[in-house]
Amino acid sequence: MSWFATAVRTGARQMYASWPALVVSAFFYLVVVTAVTTLWRAGAAANDGHVAGYTATMLTWYLATSEASILGLSFRMIEEVGDDIASGSVATELLRPVSVLGIRIATEIGRAVARLSVLVPAGAALCLVTVGPPPHPAGLLLAVPAVLLALTTNMLLQHAVAGMSFWIRDARSGWFLYQKLVFILGGMLVPLEVLPAALRHVAEVLPFAAVAYVPARLASGHVEPELLAVQLGWSVVTGVVASLVFAAGERRLQVVGG
Repeated sequence: MSWFATAVRTGARQMYASWPALVVSAFFYLVVVTAVTTLWRAGAAANDGHVAGYTATMLTWYLATSEASILGLSFRMIEEVGDDIASGSVATELLRPVSVLGIRIATEIGRAVARLSVLVPAGAALCLVTVGPPPHPAGLLLAVPAVLLALTTNMLLQHAVAGMSFWIRDARSGWFLYQKLVFILGGMLVPLEVLPAALRHVAEVLPFAAVAYVPARLASGHVEPELLAVQLGWSVVTGVVASLVFAAGERRLQVVGG
Protein backbone atom coordinates (compact mmCIF):
# COMPACT_ATOMS: atom_id res chain seq x y z
CA MET A 1 0.00 0.00 0.00
CA SER A 2 2.95 2.35 -0.51
CA TRP A 3 1.05 3.94 -3.40
CA PHE A 4 -1.72 4.90 -0.96
CA ALA A 5 0.67 6.68 1.41
CA THR A 6 2.39 8.38 -1.53
CA ALA A 7 -0.95 9.65 -2.84
CA VAL A 8 -1.90 10.98 0.62
CA ARG A 9 1.39 12.87 0.87
CA THR A 10 0.98 14.19 -2.66
CA GLY A 11 -2.51 15.50 -1.91
CA ALA A 12 -1.31 17.22 1.26
CA ARG A 13 1.65 18.82 -0.53
CA GLN A 14 -0.64 20.09 -3.27
CA MET A 15 -2.84 21.86 -0.73
CA TYR A 16 0.04 23.35 1.25
CA ALA A 17 1.65 24.56 -2.00
CA SER A 18 -1.50 26.55 -2.71
CA TRP A 19 -1.53 28.14 0.75
CA PRO A 20 -3.48 31.24 -0.39
CA ALA A 21 -6.42 28.92 -1.08
CA LEU A 22 -6.10 27.54 2.45
CA VAL A 23 -6.17 31.05 3.88
CA VAL A 24 -9.29 31.88 1.86
CA SER A 25 -10.91 28.62 3.01
CA ALA A 26 -10.17 29.43 6.64
CA PHE A 27 -11.56 32.95 6.25
CA PHE A 28 -14.74 31.66 4.58
CA TYR A 29 -15.10 29.00 7.28
CA LEU A 30 -14.80 31.56 10.09
CA VAL A 31 -17.32 33.89 8.45
CA VAL A 32 -19.86 31.09 8.00
CA VAL A 33 -19.40 29.68 11.51
CA THR A 34 -19.59 33.14 13.07
CA ALA A 35 -22.79 34.01 11.20
CA VAL A 36 -24.57 30.72 11.86
CA THR A 37 -23.55 30.38 15.51
CA THR A 38 -24.58 33.98 16.22
CA LEU A 39 -28.07 33.19 14.94
CA TRP A 40 -28.33 29.98 16.94
CA ARG A 41 -27.03 31.61 20.14
CA ALA A 42 -29.67 34.30 19.74
CA GLY A 43 -32.29 31.58 19.31
CA ALA A 44 -31.07 29.83 22.44
CA ALA A 45 -31.15 33.07 24.42
CA ALA A 46 -34.76 33.60 23.37
CA ASN A 47 -35.70 30.04 24.34
CA ASP A 48 -34.65 29.73 27.97
CA GLY A 49 -30.98 29.31 27.06
CA HIS A 50 -31.22 26.23 24.87
CA VAL A 51 -32.52 24.85 21.58
CA ALA A 52 -33.62 21.20 21.46
CA GLY A 53 -31.44 20.45 24.46
CA TYR A 54 -28.39 22.33 23.15
CA THR A 55 -27.06 25.34 25.05
CA ALA A 56 -25.40 28.26 23.24
CA THR A 57 -21.97 26.80 24.04
CA MET A 58 -22.96 23.37 22.75
CA LEU A 59 -24.42 24.84 19.55
CA THR A 60 -21.25 26.82 18.87
CA TRP A 61 -18.98 23.78 19.19
CA TYR A 62 -21.51 21.71 17.23
CA LEU A 63 -21.60 24.07 14.25
CA ALA A 64 -17.86 24.73 14.22
CA THR A 65 -17.31 20.97 13.98
CA SER A 66 -20.03 20.25 11.43
CA GLU A 67 -18.79 23.02 9.13
CA ALA A 68 -15.17 21.83 9.41
CA SER A 69 -16.23 18.25 8.63
CA ILE A 70 -17.88 19.41 5.40
CA LEU A 71 -15.48 22.16 4.31
CA GLY A 72 -12.52 19.84 4.86
CA LEU A 73 -13.36 18.49 1.40
CA SER A 74 -13.72 20.26 -1.92
CA PHE A 75 -17.21 21.74 -1.87
CA ARG A 76 -17.89 20.75 -5.50
CA MET A 77 -16.23 17.32 -5.43
CA ILE A 78 -19.13 15.50 -7.09
CA GLU A 79 -19.12 17.93 -9.99
CA GLU A 80 -15.33 17.84 -10.30
CA VAL A 81 -15.18 14.04 -10.34
CA GLY A 82 -18.08 13.96 -12.77
CA ASP A 83 -16.27 16.35 -15.10
CA ASP A 84 -13.17 14.13 -14.99
CA ILE A 85 -15.27 11.12 -15.94
CA ALA A 86 -17.11 12.95 -18.73
CA SER A 87 -13.92 14.46 -20.17
CA GLY A 88 -12.13 11.12 -20.31
CA SER A 89 -9.50 11.89 -17.67
CA VAL A 90 -10.53 8.80 -15.72
CA ALA A 91 -9.99 6.67 -18.84
CA THR A 92 -6.30 7.60 -18.86
CA GLU A 93 -6.06 6.79 -15.16
CA LEU A 94 -7.07 3.22 -15.95
CA LEU A 95 -3.59 2.75 -17.37
CA ARG A 96 -2.14 2.91 -13.86
CA PRO A 97 -1.51 -0.41 -12.08
CA VAL A 98 -3.57 0.74 -9.08
CA SER A 99 -7.25 1.35 -8.34
CA VAL A 100 -8.58 4.57 -9.87
CA LEU A 101 -10.97 5.03 -6.94
CA GLY A 102 -8.27 4.15 -4.40
CA ILE A 103 -5.73 6.66 -5.71
CA ARG A 104 -8.38 9.38 -5.86
CA ILE A 105 -9.57 8.72 -2.32
CA ALA A 106 -6.00 8.67 -0.99
CA THR A 107 -5.21 11.99 -2.68
CA GLU A 108 -8.40 13.55 -1.30
CA ILE A 109 -7.52 12.32 2.19
CA GLY A 110 -4.20 14.16 1.96
CA ARG A 111 -5.92 17.34 0.80
CA ALA A 112 -8.52 17.05 3.55
CA VAL A 113 -5.89 16.63 6.26
CA ALA A 114 -4.16 19.78 4.99
CA ARG A 115 -7.42 21.74 5.08
CA LEU A 116 -8.28 20.47 8.55
CA SER A 117 -4.85 21.48 9.85
CA VAL A 118 -6.00 25.06 9.19
CA LEU A 119 -9.75 24.87 9.82
CA VAL A 120 -9.67 22.99 13.13
CA PRO A 121 -7.34 25.41 14.97
CA ALA A 122 -9.29 28.36 13.54
CA GLY A 123 -12.60 26.89 14.65
CA ALA A 124 -11.32 25.93 18.09
CA ALA A 125 -9.93 29.44 18.62
CA LEU A 126 -13.24 30.99 17.58
CA CYS A 127 -15.18 28.77 19.98
CA LEU A 128 -12.81 29.46 22.88
CA VAL A 129 -13.04 33.20 22.34
CA THR A 130 -16.82 33.35 21.90
CA VAL A 131 -18.18 30.71 24.32
CA GLY A 132 -15.23 29.18 26.16
CA PRO A 133 -13.97 25.57 26.46
CA PRO A 134 -15.91 22.59 25.05
CA PRO A 135 -18.83 21.29 27.13
CA HIS A 136 -17.16 17.91 27.69
CA PRO A 137 -13.48 17.11 26.93
CA ALA A 138 -14.27 13.42 26.37
CA GLY A 139 -16.81 14.33 23.71
CA LEU A 140 -14.28 16.53 21.94
CA LEU A 141 -11.73 13.71 22.08
CA LEU A 142 -14.22 11.34 20.44
CA ALA A 143 -14.90 13.97 17.80
CA VAL A 144 -11.34 13.65 16.46
CA PRO A 145 -11.73 10.16 14.94
CA ALA A 146 -15.34 11.06 14.14
CA VAL A 147 -14.22 13.92 11.89
CA LEU A 148 -11.83 11.60 10.04
CA LEU A 149 -14.54 8.97 9.59
CA ALA A 150 -16.94 11.70 8.45
CA LEU A 151 -14.51 12.87 5.78
CA THR A 152 -13.90 9.31 4.58
CA THR A 153 -17.61 8.49 4.39
CA ASN A 154 -18.36 11.80 2.71
CA MET A 155 -15.75 11.42 -0.03
CA LEU A 156 -16.74 7.80 -0.70
CA LEU A 157 -20.41 8.73 -0.90
CA GLN A 158 -19.64 11.65 -3.20
CA HIS A 159 -17.62 9.43 -5.52
CA ALA A 160 -20.51 6.97 -5.62
CA VAL A 161 -22.87 9.78 -6.64
CA ALA A 162 -20.36 11.22 -9.12
CA GLY A 163 -20.04 7.78 -10.69
CA MET A 164 -23.37 8.32 -12.42
CA SER A 165 -21.36 10.38 -14.93
CA PHE A 166 -20.16 7.11 -16.43
CA TRP A 167 -23.67 6.84 -17.84
CA ILE A 168 -25.29 10.30 -17.96
CA ARG A 169 -22.17 12.49 -18.37
CA ASP A 170 -23.42 15.19 -16.00
CA ALA A 171 -23.07 15.20 -12.23
CA ARG A 172 -24.30 18.74 -11.56
CA SER A 173 -27.82 17.69 -10.58
CA GLY A 174 -26.39 15.02 -8.29
CA TRP A 175 -24.09 17.58 -6.65
CA PHE A 176 -26.96 20.02 -6.09
CA LEU A 177 -29.22 17.41 -4.50
CA TYR A 178 -26.41 15.90 -2.42
CA GLN A 179 -25.45 19.24 -0.86
CA LYS A 180 -29.03 20.00 0.14
CA LEU A 181 -29.40 16.59 1.76
CA VAL A 182 -26.19 17.10 3.74
CA PHE A 183 -27.25 20.59 4.83
CA ILE A 184 -30.52 19.38 6.34
CA LEU A 185 -30.59 15.60 6.79
CA GLY A 186 -26.86 15.53 7.51
CA GLY A 187 -27.18 17.99 10.36
CA MET A 188 -24.67 20.46 8.94
CA LEU A 189 -26.76 23.58 9.54
CA VAL A 190 -29.09 22.35 12.28
CA PRO A 191 -28.84 19.53 14.84
CA LEU A 192 -31.14 16.67 13.88
CA GLU A 193 -32.98 17.16 17.18
CA VAL A 194 -34.40 20.40 15.77
CA LEU A 195 -36.15 18.58 12.90
CA PRO A 196 -39.72 17.26 13.16
CA ALA A 197 -39.74 13.79 14.72
CA ALA A 198 -40.65 11.93 11.51
CA LEU A 199 -37.97 13.70 9.47
CA ARG A 200 -35.42 13.21 12.22
CA HIS A 201 -36.02 9.45 12.26
CA VAL A 202 -35.50 9.34 8.51
CA ALA A 203 -32.28 11.36 8.79
CA GLU A 204 -30.91 9.07 11.49
CA VAL A 205 -31.00 6.01 9.22
CA LEU A 206 -29.41 7.72 6.21
CA PRO A 207 -25.65 8.04 5.66
CA PHE A 208 -25.71 11.85 5.56
CA ALA A 209 -25.79 12.10 9.35
CA ALA A 210 -22.44 10.29 9.49
CA VAL A 211 -20.72 13.07 7.53
CA ALA A 212 -21.69 16.04 9.72
CA TYR A 213 -24.04 15.30 12.61
CA VAL A 214 -22.01 12.60 14.36
CA PRO A 215 -18.73 14.51 14.87
CA ALA A 216 -20.67 17.68 15.70
CA ARG A 217 -22.86 15.89 18.23
CA LEU A 218 -19.79 14.48 19.96
CA ALA A 219 -17.96 17.82 19.98
CA SER A 220 -21.03 19.50 21.50
CA GLY A 221 -20.53 17.48 24.68
CA HIS A 222 -22.53 14.30 24.07
CA VAL A 223 -20.28 11.38 24.99
CA GLU A 224 -21.81 8.72 22.76
CA PRO A 225 -19.03 6.45 21.44
CA GLU A 226 -21.59 4.18 19.76
CA LEU A 227 -21.92 6.87 17.09
CA LEU A 228 -18.42 5.98 15.90
CA ALA A 229 -19.66 2.46 15.16
CA VAL A 230 -22.45 3.96 13.04
CA GLN A 231 -19.89 5.99 11.10
CA LEU A 232 -17.62 3.01 10.65
CA GLY A 233 -20.51 0.99 9.30
CA TRP A 234 -21.44 3.68 6.79
CA SER A 235 -17.82 4.09 5.70
CA VAL A 236 -17.75 0.38 4.84
CA VAL A 237 -21.11 0.50 3.04
CA THR A 238 -20.27 3.63 1.05
CA GLY A 239 -16.86 2.19 0.22
CA VAL A 240 -18.45 -0.94 -1.22
CA VAL A 241 -21.04 1.08 -3.16
CA ALA A 242 -18.42 3.48 -4.58
CA SER A 243 -16.20 0.53 -5.57
CA LEU A 244 -19.08 -1.21 -7.35
CA VAL A 245 -20.11 1.96 -9.18
CA PHE A 246 -16.58 2.70 -10.36
CA ALA A 247 -15.95 -0.92 -11.32
CA ALA A 248 -19.11 -0.95 -13.45
CA GLY A 249 -18.24 2.43 -14.92
CA GLU A 250 -14.71 1.38 -15.78
CA ARG A 251 -16.01 -1.75 -17.52
CA ARG A 252 -18.35 0.43 -19.53
CA LEU A 253 -15.47 2.67 -20.61
CA GLN A 254 -13.45 -0.33 -21.70
CA VAL A 255 -16.38 -1.74 -23.69
CA VAL A 256 -17.51 1.46 -25.43
CA GLY A 257 -14.04 3.02 -25.69
CA GLY A 258 -14.58 6.03 -23.35
